[in-house]
Amino acid sequence: MAAVKDPYKTLGVERKASDEDIKKAYRKLAREYHPDRNPDNASAEDRFKEVQEAYSILSDTDKRKQYDSGGGIFGQGFDPNAYRRGGGAGAGTGAGTGPGFGGIGDILSDLFGGAGGSAGGGPRPRPERGRDLETEVHVSFEQAMQGAQVPVSVSLSAPCPTCLGTGARPGTQPTVCPRCQGRGIESQGQGLFSISQPCSLCGGTGTQITDPCPTCSGSGATRQVKRYRVNIPAGVRDGSRVRLAGKGEPGRRGGPTGDLYVITRVTESPLFRRKDDNLEMDVPISVVEAMRGATVEVPTLDGIKRIKVPAGTQHGSLQRLRGEGPPRLGKNGRGDLHYRLTIDVPRSLNKRQRAALDDLAETLDGNPRERLFADNGKKP
Repeated sequence: MAAVKDPYKTLGVERKASDEDIKKAYRKLAREYHPDRNPDNASAEDRFKEVQEAYSILSDTDKRKQYDSGGGIFGQGFDPNAYRRGGGAGAGTGAGTGPGFGGIGDILSDLFGGAGGSAGGGPRPRPERGRDLETEVHVSFEQAMQGAQVPVSVSLSAPCPTCLGTGARPGTQPTVCPRCQGRGIESQGQGLFSISQPCSLCGGTGTQITDPCPTCSGSGATRQVKRYRVNIPAGVRDGSRVRLAGKGEPGRRGGPTGDLYVITRVTESPLFRRKDDNLEMDVPISVVEAMRGATVEVPTLDGIKRIKVPAGTQHGSLQRLRGEGPPRLGKNGRGDLHYRLTIDVPRSLNKRQRAALDDLAETLDGNPRERLFADNGKKP
C-alpha cells in the first residue's frame, strides 16, 4: 500500500498543533471539499480523500505517535461515497479515537445535517411546513372604510382529537417501520448514483400503525372546521388579503403551521365609487344652481358637508374634498373625495316656467355651437 501524504501539510497545521486546531482545520476542509458540495468533481473528491486520510491519522493518538516517530503509516483506502448524503459512515474509516476528537461521521453529521452519520444513517425527511389556506369574507362598504372584526370559518386537516395525531388506537403506539428501521428514508442505487428518498412503506414517518385509530383510520388527521375572528383593517379593497399567521394546516414531522389568508369581498356602495386611494360620486344640481351658483349639501364618509357650486358650472365639473376619502391601507392619512357635478334638466315645464325661459332666452347672447363650424367657415 502507498504511503499517505504528510497529514500535517494536508490539513495545513503545524506538528505541534493541538487536538482542537486539528479538528477545526479538518472541519473547514471537509466542508469545502465534501462530495455533496462538489458533484462530479474528481479533483475535489481526491482532495476530500486526502483530508479524511490525514484526519484519520492525526485524530488517533496511537497513529499520530507512530507517524511522528517515523513509523510507516499507510493509506486506509478511504471511500468518500460512504459519506455522501444517504450513505452510512460504517464504510468509512474509524478515525477519532483520541481524546477530544469526534469521529469523522460525527463531524460530517454536524456539518451537513446527517451526511456521514451513524451506521445505516442519512438525513431523515425534513419537517414540512403546513399548507396555506384561503377563505373569503363578505364585508359591507362601511365596514371596509371603517374597519371591522368579522367571523370566518375554514375547513382544514388537523390532528385527530381521538389519537392526538399519532394515528394509533388510544392505548397503543406506532411501531418502528421494518423497511427503513425508523430512519424514515431508504436508499436506491450505489456509490455515485445512490439517492435517498422517503420510505415507501411508512411515507417518511419512520413508524407503522398496526392498530389504527377508529376515528381517523390511522391517518392521524381529520377534517375539522375552525372558526376565527379576523380584524379587517380600515381601507381594504375588494380582493385584499388579510393574513392570519399560523392558522393554516398543521405541518408534518414537526414543521411549522401554515397561514390562513382571508380574501375580502366588499359590497358596492350605492353612492361612492372606489378609484385607487380616492372615492368618487355624482352630485346632481339644478339648472338654476349651475347658472347662478349655490352652496349644496353632500354626503361624506363622516356625515353631511357643504360644498360651493360656482356660478356657470358646467355639466361634469369636478370638485374635490381633500382627506375625505378612504384610509390609505398600509400608508398614512386618507385619500380624497371627488364630486362630479351633473346638471339635472327638467323633463317637462308648466306654462309659467316656459314663459320664464322664453324671457331668459331673449336676454342671452351667442350661439354655443358656433365653434363647431369655425374651421370650415359655415355657421348654423
